Amino acid sequence: MSLQVDQFMCRSDNFGVLIHDPQSGKTATIDAPDEGPILDALKRNGWTLDEILTTHHHGDHVEANAALKQRFDAKITGPAAEAGKIPGIDIQVADGDTITFGSQTAQIIATPGHTLGEISYFFQESGLLFAGDTLFALGCGRVFEGTPKMMWESLQKLMKLPPETTIYCGHEYTEANAAFALSVDPDNAALKNRCEGITSLRQAGKPTLPTTLDVELATNPFLRPADPAIRAHLGMQNATDSEVFTEIRARKDRF
Repeated sequence: MSLQVDQFMCRSDNFGVLIHDPQSGKTATIDAPDEGPILDALKRNGWTLDEILTTHHHGDHVEANAALKQRFDAKITGPAAEAGKIPGIDIQVADGDTITFGSQTAQIIATPGHTLGEISYFFQESGLLFAGDTLFALGCGRVFEGTPKMMWESLQKLMKLPPETTIYCGHEYTEANAAFALSVDPDNAALKNRCEGITSLRQAGKPTLPTTLDVELATNPFLRPADPAIRAHLGMQNATDSEVFTEIRARKDRF
């Protein structure tokens, strides 16, 4: 039986995400950006919070850790590499570890770059990836603590997951990411079609997430540095994939 997922907005552009295992009745929040919307979502669904699964230490992902832990005695899991920066952490995990959530198991994938210790959670049975601020719809996280090479290596790990994997990310950045994607991959018909759909969703006040890995592989320029059309557009036909990715990331930072 697959996990149930409730996605909702927090703060200005953060996504809150609750996951619920119907078999065990357990509920977790992916990160804890804002207590109020999380409490509202729990009440709406009739769920009680058991766990907080933290992707990285930034304040807009851990701000409600302490309040939720006090209210529900929720267990907090997070990256061992950032344990000292994650309020209330109980369980420290690293690349290759697995955790049990209710009747399901999540694989921990180290995805540094945005921060040095960021992790993603992959629930293979349900086909769900919670990528935090590593992978976005049509984008990737800004490289604050790591290096572009580190981020590209992290994304390559996620690219190897099953193409039908459903992806939840930390922010609603897709419309801005779409505008940039067209600037480096202007002749991609699949990207053009997707951007039209994104505009319609946002005009209707609807979220652009979740996405799927196969859609990202076809349209997200940060996953496509090997693409000949992107390389030609950038004038980097003979560069390495890592070098092309670094250039794409640098252009996005200036966009």
